Amino acid sequence: MTDNTNHSQQADIKAARSLSAIWLVPLVALIIGGWMVYYQWANQGPEIQIEFESAEGLEAGKTKIKARNVDVGEVTQIRLKKSNDGVLVSARMNKEAEHLLNADSQFWVVSPRVSISEVSGLTTLLSGPYIELSPGQSNKTKTRFTGLEEPPVTPQGTPGLFVTLNSDDEFAYGRGDPITYKGLTVGKVEDIFFNIEERVVYYNAFIEAPYHQLVTHNTRFWNVSGVRLELKSDGISVHTGNVETLLTNGIAFGVPDNMPKGERVTERAYFDIYPDYEKASEARYKEEAHFVMLISDTVRGLNVGAPVEYRGLPVGKVKSIDMSGAELGNILNEDYRIPVLFSIQPGRVGLPDNAEGLDHVKVQTRKWIKQGLKASLQTGNLLTGAQFVELQFYPQSTQGSVERFDDYLVIPAISDEFTQITQKVSAILDKFNAIEMNKLATDTQQMVTEFTQTAKTFRQASADFSQLSEDLDTRQLTANLNRTLSQLNQLLRDYGADSQTYDGLNRTLESLNRMMRDLKPLIMQLNHTPNSLIFTGAEEDDPEPQAKEPQS
Repeated sequence: MTDNTNHSQQADIKAARSLSAIWLVPLVALIIGGWMVYYQWANQGPEIQIEFESAEGLEAGKTKIKARNVDVGEVTQIRLKKSNDGVLVSARMNKEAEHLLNADSQFWVVSPRVSISEVSGLTTLLSGPYIELSPGQSNKTKTRFTGLEEPPVTPQGTPGLFVTLNSDDEFAYGRGDPITYKGLTVGKVEDIFFNIEERVVYYNAFIEAPYHQLVTHNTRFWNVSGVRLELKSDGISVHTGNVETLLTNGIAFGVPDNMPKGERVTERAYFDIYPDYEKASEARYKEEAHFVMLISDTVRGLNVGAPVEYRGLPVGKVKSIDMSGAELGNILNEDYRIPVLFSIQPGRVGLPDNAEGLDHVKVQTRKWIKQGLKASLQTGNLLTGAQFVELQFYPQSTQGSVERFDDYLVIPAISDEFTQITQKVSAILDKFNAIEMNKLATDTQQMVTEFTQTAKTFRQASADFSQLSEDLDTRQLTANLNRTLSQLNQLLRDYGADSQTYDGLNRTLESLNRMMRDLKPLIMQLNHTPNSLIFTGAEEDDPEPQAKEPQS
């Protein structure tokens, strides 16, 4: 049912009241909020982005960015890179840290690290990892950085000198390995780069001030890793660095003895790393003349790098043994001679270390060969058996012509005294081995048999003599001997001084003396006139010499 009642009443219109005071509260809050937003916006630092390979240990809104252990920023967001080869960390820096964002500033994650050379980041075991900021020195700024996977060995801004070292040997170093000077650690290896084309390892190293002033153009770097035991021709040597290099690898440097210090290095320079100090010291000699000696004896114990000496003074090094490509025939031939290539360095013999000194050595050596210069292998150490080459003059065995081998001048080789003695002993042993041992054994056996037969005969003769001795009547022999002695005593008594026999013998001797006196005149006459017994006549006096009468 429709209500058609007409209402003719009209609404009452009243004037609106003024704004209520309640609206002042949100207005004030809005103003305060706007002011806070403006203040925050006006005082906040720049936003930066840091690329890392991994976000391990990092959390948005929690991980801090620190410089010298002072908070200078905070991680706000972590997301993967579009290339999926790392993460992109966004961080808001404090306003007062804006001047630290140099183009060469470095960022890395600080977390617990334990290695042979150091232990770091242990404080993060409780507080958690954080990002460390190391300000750079560049005048330019930027907001996108690439983070380091490991802390830098040397903080930026540290005074000192960067050098690049290279090595093609089989020893290698790692980041943080020490560089020492006389046992004192003065620097470290920063990073490593391997050149595939050159096949050489390059090491960027930093030497701290004030020790960087020790680096000159004559400085040499050499390996001092661990403990190195060398068996050389002059004995056994042990080389070590400091305690740190015993656990890790290490490099030492210095100017070799008897070399000038040279000019200081003021900017990055390149140096070679030598295996040891000896080779680093020998690097001063640039020129060397090469010669060959042909060895008929063994070369066991002779190594490449063995010294060449003249009267005990080093003059060169052995360069090669049994040179490849040498056409000397079959190595198994008895007359095969082993070629040994060695050098003589002009700088070691008192000549200039240049081309002029090198030519002088070559010309002079040719004259020395004609004067009897010989080369021989000598044993430097009986324990190791290491050998070296010795040069010496032997004027009694001079050589008229000069021989060449493979375009090298040949210095005649002779055997050393020990080898000569060995050869003589070998000759004696060869003669001994040449003896027919079967015949000698047969003769010896026959001699022993004859000696045994002689011994049996001797024993039989001894038995016969013993039997003969037993058969003799000892009592009868004694009685006969006593009877003979009695007869001898009786005979002696018969010829005693008081016996008749003695008196008769004296009378006979007296008669014989008288008869000899009577016959004496007759004997004298016969001596004077032997024919007086046949012819008789007056005796004539002996003629007497008369003086010549004087003439009237």
